[in-house]
Amino acid sequence: MSGLDEGSDGRLRCSWGLSAPDYAAYHDEEWGRPVTDDRGIYERLTLEAFQSGLSWLTILRKRENFRTAFAGFDFDRVAEYGAAEIDRLMADAGIVRNRAKIDAAIANARATRGLVAGGESLAALAWGHRPEVEGVPARMEDLPATTPESTALAKELKSRGFRFVGPTTAYALMQAVGIVNDHMEGCFVRAGVEAERASAGG
Repeated sequence: MSGLDEGSDGRLRCSWGLSAPDYAAYHDEEWGRPVTDDRGIYERLTLEAFQSGLSWLTILRKRENFRTAFAGFDFDRVAEYGAAEIDRLMADAGIVRNRAKIDAAIANARATRGLVAGGESLAALAWGHRPEVEGVPARMEDLPATTPESTALAKELKSRGFRFVGPTTAYALMQAVGIVNDHMEGCFVRAGVEAERASAGG
């Protein structure tokens, strides 16, 4: 079946999950599993924005550096970043030194803090764009780059002050945090993700 490969443990996985050693744990243990807290959503949104135009492998290998640089993705702390912190981040070779993306990470922290201060939730906003009907991808070619829901999510996030989040980044976020389950049909992780989404109310 296109889109699947057999791992050394004999189990079938999405082929990208075996394309590099760094991907295996991320595929098996994290990608698509439901994330329902604001800090967790902010972290994935930040990483997906930094990934834009780059390989996800680059971001994955720098992830711990990003966590250190952005205060464990504590959006209340990042929201207070100013010129000194921007200079520090621009000098940090352990992350992606892109001024527009750094500015966006700080703006998005402030936007997240604003949502929470107003009694709302970034997680609830994101999960509110879950599609009513989902397909079950059998081939990598079945995976879209954008969907009507990701387009709507990107539009709403932008209206709330978020930056660097177009429909493609929004869909990557939806995949990463389990708003959609894009593990291939036959991937051993898929059923576990569905069970976790059901217990999380997703």
